[in-house]
Amino acid sequence: MHVQEWLETVPAVSIYALVGVVIGLESLGIPLPGEIILVSSALLASQHGEIDPFVLGACASAGAIIGDSIGYAIGRRGGRPLLTWLGGKFPKHFSEGHIATAERSFEKWGMWAVFFGRFVALLRIFAGPLAGVLRMPYWKFAIANVFGGILWAGGTTAVIYYVGVVAEAWLKRFSWLGLVAAVLFGLGSFLILKRKAKKAQSRPSTAAEPEPVPATD
Repeated sequence: MHVQEWLETVPAVSIYALVGVVIGLESLGIPLPGEIILVSSALLASQHGEIDPFVLGACASAGAIIGDSIGYAIGRRGGRPLLTWLGGKFPKHFSEGHIATAERSFEKWGMWAVFFGRFVALLRIFAGPLAGVLRMPYWKFAIANVFGGILWAGGTTAVIYYVGVVAEAWLKRFSWLGLVAAVLFGLGSFLILKRKAKKAQSRPSTAAEPEPVPATD
């Protein structure tokens, strides 16, 4: 069963709790599909009046902030052995390569890695625990965590909700045939422009090749 179809059978209160818990666990460091659950719930809210998008966004934000905070505390206490243990339990997500990539991001961006990490699937799982392992000052982590959590969770909810509302109203006006034609037209235009762009890029490279100099005695 599709995620959205399953969510349609769940009461609104349970959806709020589910979104908050799943996003909280994902932020804590457990690889769960938090973004998929949030997007599906926001889209469902645009089609059913029982789900309040403001409450949904608030629950998602709370789950993100609380989960990241717990992950920070666990990472600060567990240190490097925690990352090794997570690598054994979740090798796909906590491989040495992924950990090294996340560490480089933290070393380069500092607290901004926590903030913008919300919008990157890999860093969203790592942000809290890794900030604790690297002993980032808590006040820096807290500021980035709160603002990043609100912007990501609330922003995602708002965007998907309003896109769903507009899409539903649009589909009521036009037939499915018109929708298919519009999609095919857009795809065809994209492919044509992409082909022209490739041709434009190849022309300067051929023109820039130096002409052979005739040999002299």
